[in-house]
Amino acid sequence: MIYELIKLTRPSHLVKNFFVFLPIFFGQKMFDTQLLFNAFMAFLAFCFAASSIYCFNDIKDVEEDRRHPVKCKRPVASGKISVPAAYAILFVLLAMSMGVLYFISDDTIRYKTMAVTIFYWLMEIAYCLFLKRFAIVDVCILSFGFVLRILVGGVATGIVISQWLVMMTFLLTLFLAIAKRRDDVIRMTLTGTPARHNTKRYNLVFVNESLTVTGSVMLVCYIMYTVSPDVVAQFDSPYLYLTSIFVILGLLRYIQLAVVDEKTGDPTKVLLYDRFIQCVVIGWVVAFVFIIYA
Repeated sequence: MIYELIKLTRPSHLVKNFFVFLPIFFGQKMFDTQLLFNAFMAFLAFCFAASSIYCFNDIKDVEEDRRHPVKCKRPVASGKISVPAAYAILFVLLAMSMGVLYFISDDTIRYKTMAVTIFYWLMEIAYCLFLKRFAIVDVCILSFGFVLRILVGGVATGIVISQWLVMMTFLLTLFLAIAKRRDDVIRMTLTGTPARHNTKRYNLVFVNESLTVTGSVMLVCYIMYTVSPDVVAQFDSPYLYLTSIFVILGLLRYIQLAVVDEKTGDPTKVLLYDRFIQCVVIGWVVAFVFIIYA
């Protein structure tokens, strides 16, 4: 039962919430203990909120999941956790999401952080109910969810977020979401059954061109960010552009996984299991930390 409960909350997906720490990382405040504590509370709040959304999604899609060869093993679809129990877990997680924010001492910051978290939760509920039925809208909502993660990180720490950071986050996660849809299209082509309601509104030509566009724009955006006079002055270093090497390698590897290996159905699993991607991410972090903190 405990295993099924943990499985219901999808702990492997909680790695997405590390986007909350981007403002404090880019703001060069990683060693400010109070701000780091506030960011950690916001991180926990989003973890609990996201897990409650996963519960709701499994409840909402229970009948559809039972017909799916993989999703039928989910706790609710398999019957190992009942729908009423899943609802109870959902509300407990939501209460925990709000509860941890009371550890933030500043009332203004606390309530602003709560407001962003609640907005994220309501948006994801709307996504589960009907927004995911619309092609393009679905991937944009997923990407905006990551933008909200960095916004809540900025609100919790009082750090002003760069427009570059917002754009790069949106474009990167849009790229990953489109790559995930590519796997859905391939599965639909092979089985004749769409993986989701809107899969018929995608095809390989569209998703391939969309990957090219979003990946290219994101790369240009990142390079422009690293050579921007304001950013160079902020970090007091003209060498940020060197980290673009890791971004290029990461994009090429992900496109290879999508187009050649056709294994981008779950970006979280790619991050957790692909050694090349892991090395690129670690290399980027180490290089960026060395440049801006050394």
